[in-house]
Amino acid sequence: MRLLMSAVAATGFMFTAAIAQAEPVVIKFSHVVAENTPKGQMANMFRDLVKERLGDDKVKVEVYPNSQLFNDNNVLQAVLLGDVQMAAPALSKFGRYTKKLALYDLPFLFENMDAVERFQKGEKGQELLKTMEDKGLTGLGYIHNGLKQLSSSKPLRVPADASGLKFRIMSSKVLEAQFETLDATPLKKPFSEVFTLLQTKAIDGQENTWSNMYSKKFFEVQPYITASNHGLLDYMVVTSTEFWTGLPDDVRGEVKKALDEAIVHGNKVALEKHVADRKKIAESGKSEILELTAEERTQWVDAVKPVWEEFADQLGQDFIDAAYASNKAE
Repeated sequence: MRLLMSAVAATGFMFTAAIAQAEPVVIKFSHVVAENTPKGQMANMFRDLVKERLGDDKVKVEVYPNSQLFNDNNVLQAVLLGDVQMAAPALSKFGRYTKKLALYDLPFLFENMDAVERFQKGEKGQELLKTMEDKGLTGLGYIHNGLKQLSSSKPLRVPADASGLKFRIMSSKVLEAQFETLDATPLKKPFSEVFTLLQTKAIDGQENTWSNMYSKKFFEVQPYITASNHGLLDYMVVTSTEFWTGLPDDVRGEVKKALDEAIVHGNKVALEKHVADRKKIAESGKSEILELTAEERTQWVDAVKPVWEEFADQLGQDFIDAAYASNKAE
């Protein structure tokens, strides 16, 4: 009788364990933008690919757009606590966990998005995804917004034109140094306040991608935009290292494959939007787009080169060299 009860108990335990194992892995993906944006479309495609290949009964991806759960300032802590499993903040939001990603803020480091792609897919770019693993975060890939342009209340053709002007920046020591090197004043202000600050002339200019300037209507209150392509605005898909390494190998492999495909799609959408929104700004006639000559661009590059030197020790000269080398196609 005792043996029979033990057998029944053992069978019950195994049955309970089987039920527990049958529970699907839930991946809550939190981001701050609308679903029709490149990042939003990427997240939704990732969800759909995982469902198609693994099924909701094995892995279920839940996407929460528009800061429904967290904003970019607190989502990384939420990832670490397990409240969400994936997020995609701007690279500038990772400063608390690593200083290395400030590399992407260096001015005139990349000549175009092809160079960005080459670097991010290369050894050093992939290495940067892992720089926060000692803090419990693992980067899974990069999402593009695009290269930044300079807008202003006056024409900016050469570095001296920026002298004495006030520019809004994201929170970044590198971006501070960038404008200070130009004898301009950098001001850290929330993105949500930029339009009003420009409209009231509380600031003279700002730096942003074509898509951000179009969607937020900055071009309506800035008479000049210099097509400088001087900086990068990108995001990183990130997860908890503990969660990621805890997934079964086969599940992790399929999830990563789906994510990689979704990122390629999102970045294609971002490029198309980058081109289309620049065209819309030009056609509006509200802001004049200034093209830099090769000589003028060289002046800008030379003017901000001290910023590279200032942050070389923090960022790693080997990373800077690898990023700069990506400008040459193999």
